[in-house]
Amino acid sequence: MTLPRRLESQRRTLRPVAAPDFDLAATLASGQVFHWASQGAGYAGLIGDVPAYVEQRGERLLTDADPGLVGLYFALDHPLPEIYRSFPADPAMTAALEFCRGMRIIRQPAWECLATFITSSMKQVAHIAQISHTLRSRYGETAGDTGAFAYPAPARLAALREQDLRACALGYRAGNLLKTARMIAAGEVDLEAIRSLPDDEARAELCRLAGVGEKVANCVLLFAYERVRAFPIDVWIERVLREHYFKGRRNVTAGKLRDFSREYFGEYGGYAQQYLFHHARSSRRRRESSVKN
Repeated sequence: MTLPRRLESQRRTLRPVAAPDFDLAATLASGQVFHWASQGAGYAGLIGDVPAYVEQRGERLLTDADPGLVGLYFALDHPLPEIYRSFPADPAMTAALEFCRGMRIIRQPAWECLATFITSSMKQVAHIAQISHTLRSRYGETAGDTGAFAYPAPARLAALREQDLRACALGYRAGNLLKTARMIAAGEVDLEAIRSLPDDEARAELCRLAGVGEKVANCVLLFAYERVRAFPIDVWIERVLREHYFKGRRNVTAGKLRDFSREYFGEYGGYAQQYLFHHARSSRRRRESSVKN
């Protein structure tokens, strides 16, 4: 994505944010969010409806946004050393930790996170990002006078027709996103109220929405509601689990994978999952690149 030049030209003085144990590039490239873009020495995007430019210099960030907001968004208060100590010391997890060290789970706005993962089904990261940018530019509110666009609110999408969303390359996901936007706009599901629910109840409430199964619900619990025990299992993670933890075993059901992951990876299972996911996906890309070269 290329953000509007006005966003770059109007950048304010950059202020520092202490960021030990943090890797900004790995965090933004790990498949959690899809609208940030490389710009200059850093990255430009939005935190909710707030435009932000962020770059990393060693153990600090420089940003033109509110430092407190940036620190909160990138979860710089998460106890990463403690999280690492909770990881099992098996070969797959150890390799993922070494590759992803410094990556953090971003605190995303609930609606933006939910809608994005509804549109992510069976899509590559580049396609998900393209859909996000298209929805933002066509139906989102402008972020001040920067020319950048926030993710469109549920009520805005609820007023559209399914064909409007299909024109944004959503395919069959258009109907799910539209139904979910209308349910939320009508107050049938309260995303803010979900924050106070226990994990299982929160997951069940999210699964009431169109296009939301257990995997998407767990993504939203992890990335929007900070339930760092949530362990989304997509095709990448299922492959990792079967190849490294159930190698040679047949008839391993989805329920068995779910129960194993919850018990084995423990209270920071969401972090373990994201590290395994990013490492597996990045390793696959490196192998494919080496074959082409």
